[in-house]
Parts: sequence; C-alpha cells; structure tokens
Amino acid sequence: MAWRYCGNQIKLWRTQAGVTREELGRAANYEPESVKSMEQGRRRPSLRLLEVADELCGARGKLVAATEYLAPERFPSFSRDFMRYEAEARVLNWYENQLIPGLLQTEDTARALLSAHWPPLDDDTVEERVRARLARQAVLHKQTKSFTFVIEEAVLRRPVCSKGAHKLQLQHLLAAGEPRHVTVQVVPSVGVHPGVNGPFVLLETAEHERLAYEEGQAMGMLYSDAERVSTLTQRHAMIVRQALNPEESARFICRLAEEL
Repeated sequence: MAWRYCGNQIKLWRTQAGVTREELGRAANYEPESVKSMEQGRRRPSLRLLEVADELCGARGKLVAATEYLAPERFPSFSRDFMRYEAEARVLNWYENQLIPGLLQTEDTARALLSAHWPPLDDDTVEERVRARLARQAVLHKQTKSFTFVIEEAVLRRPVCSKGAHKLQLQHLLAAGEPRHVTVQVVPSVGVHPGVNGPFVLLETAEHERLAYEEGQAMGMLYSDAERVSTLTQRHAMIVRQALNPEESARFICRLAEEL
C-alpha cells in the first residue's frame, strides 16, 4: 500500500508539473516502463526516482520525505503475527518437509531461498529479509525455551546453494542441535505419514496458549482454535514416531555432510 500511495503521488506531482513519464525516466536513468511500474505500486519507488521527481516537479522535499515509509518489509505481511508469537513462545515444535526451518538456516541458505522468490524481490528487500531471518535465530539461545525441529530427509539432501555452502548448512544443523533445549530429528524418506501434506509449526506461549501455524506460497494461517491445534498436535506425534532419535539424527546428518 505504501508503494502504491507513493507511486500515485509521483504521478500526481509529475502530471501537475507537466512532466512526461519519458522525461522523468530520462532524468532518473529509468525506462518509462520502470517509472510506470513504480507509479502503479508494482515496484518500490527508488530513492533516485523520488529525488529526481522532487526536483523536476518542484515538490520541495515532499516526495523525498516518503523514503522512510518505503523501507523493505522485514517479513511478508501474512507472517507477522506468527513472527511475534515465535519470539515469545516457550515451546516451539516445527515440522518441515520442504525447506530447512528459518530458525536453522545459514546466511547462504536464506539468501538463496529469498533470491529465488517470484516475482523477484529487489536487492534491498532480499538483504533486509536475510538480516531479519538471521536475527530471529537469537531466540534459540534462550535456554528456558524448548525447540524441536523435525525435518524430512529429502530436505537435507537437496542443496539450495553450492555444495560447500550446503555442507556448512548441515554442520550448522548439528551445532544447533547440541544444546539440551534444542532437538533436531530427521524423518527417513520411507513410507507415508500425515506430514506429507505440508509443514507446520506448533507453539505454546508463557500463558499456556496453544497455537499452530501453516504457510503456503502466498499466505500463512495462525490458528488458536483448539480443535485445529489438537489435530496438528496429533499429526506431529505420528510424524515424530517415524523420526530417528536425536542421536541417530545427528549421525545421519554428519554422514550427509561428509559425503559432500
């Protein structure tokens, strides 16, 4: 919405000043189509365009002032409630069959995944979200909390970056699982279980409120409904029964890392 509002202001000031989109594009070193994308909010208006438009249209700083409202979003809007609860939760149980859980990703893994986003994220947004994802991991150092990560074998066998970077990612998983309040378990790629339908996270707050979170490509759902949370809790228990125990999981991850 901030992009759309700012882009519309650029268009209004440009039109009032009698400046064409082509003229603004030449002055700011952008193609007219790029200027159009920014004016329509499909692309984040750049500081360069705001500065040039401000000067050409005589906005006297009113357009440049929008810069502080256009900072890249640290997280997708649909995940913000989950991020708040994730930081506060006393217990977190994460099942993942697609990707390394965000709390366990290395910088290389996080950047590779965010760079693969479609439509593409601009460089500033990618870097801001990498920083935000890594900053989330500070919660793992709080020893009064409990974390369990159950990860499918296929996830561990699929490098999303170079082999060297993936080896470091596996070694990072081993290190993350060493503290007594963090458990990492691997589910071997044999048979079926309720987790084949997708990943989810179970959380419990300090007030013993129980929640569940599911995320798709373009949406995330945070549940507090007792029946839904209970169903996912039962599924989690069934998945864990098929997982290797923590010691076996560590040996398995170690073997995968040695093969790279």
